[in-house]
Amino acid sequence: MTQASFGTTVHDTDCHIVLSGDWQLGQAPDGAQICAAIPAQCRTVTLTTHSLARWDSSLAIALLQLMRCCDEAKITLDITATPPSLQQLLTLATEVPRFQAANQPPRGLKQKLRLQLIAQGQGVYDSLIFLGNSVLAIGRWLTGRAKTRTSDIGFFIQQAGPEGLAIVTLISLLVGMILAYLGSVQLRQLGAQVYVADLVAIGMVREMGPLMTAVIMAGRTGAAYAAQLGTMQANEEVDALRVMGISAMEFLVVPRLVALVFIMPLMCIYSDAIGIIGGGIVANGMGVSATQYLLQTQIAVDWLDITTGLIKSLIFGVLIAIAGCQAGLACGRNSNAVGVATTKAVVKAIVFLVVSDAALNILYDKLGI
Repeated sequence: MTQASFGTTVHDTDCHIVLSGDWQLGQAPDGAQICAAIPAQCRTVTLTTHSLARWDSSLAIALLQLMRCCDEAKITLDITATPPSLQQLLTLATEVPRFQAANQPPRGLKQKLRLQLIAQGQGVYDSLIFLGNSVLAIGRWLTGRAKTRTSDIGFFIQQAGPEGLAIVTLISLLVGMILAYLGSVQLRQLGAQVYVADLVAIGMVREMGPLMTAVIMAGRTGAAYAAQLGTMQANEEVDALRVMGISAMEFLVVPRLVALVFIMPLMCIYSDAIGIIGGGIVANGMGVSATQYLLQTQIAVDWLDITTGLIKSLIFGVLIAIAGCQAGLACGRNSNAVGVATTKAVVKAIVFLVVSDAALNILYDKLGI
């Protein structure tokens, strides 16, 4: 084994560096030492390796450091006399340029607003495209042509329904009690405490029951959908399904969408009942008996009120599933992207819920229901 070394000869502004010996890890000079040996007047550096013996990656690292040094000093480096395999390594190492922060000119308020509007419009467009693809996949599932497993639908029904009963029970009970307390402040002054039942029943059945259940599902089930599909996307499992000729919409999205649409009305009815019970607890403390409360609730609520809430819950279920699945399938290829996708799913789902709830309330008002 011969010691790694290099020699430098200078002619005017040209510098010639000859590498010799065994360039191996721990026994070879680094690129900074070679660069320090180049005179300041040199504008061209030529490498020669005819005396080079054995070498490994340490030589490639040293020459990569030399290349960067020459770039900073505006020196031309000629490596055509080096081994072809070494040239390929250096080409591979420099194929992707180093990251440099873009020096973008400052944007005005008008331009920022325009870019934000374009981004939001693109998001709405992507959501509509995803919704259309979901409808087509549901159509193929209904006609028996989709690669959707019934066992998957059952699994997601279990995940979204029975496993979420505890949190729905707690929130619905507290919301019912809050509605009763809010109404009791004014109703006590009029001696009409019994009408607390009307306030709680109508509020839960038409509005708070569907909406609060949907918000809980958005934070629980929608986020779970985004995390599951995002992890599959990062692990390239979705790409593997496509390679096998299996549609991700049919195999991954349809079971989740069907499960959530099926379970949301049931959870909504359960939430309504628990909320009414919560209001009854408060009403009992105001001197309203359980019998009075139940009779007044029966008078206040009819099937039209219940139906309007169930329609809301169905639409909310579709929107939550679409937001969660779309964010998951659009996820990047790293763990950070999974967290971003989950956040986007929850935010987008809540925005969808609020906007659709307002639109449905306006529609119900126009229709007189």
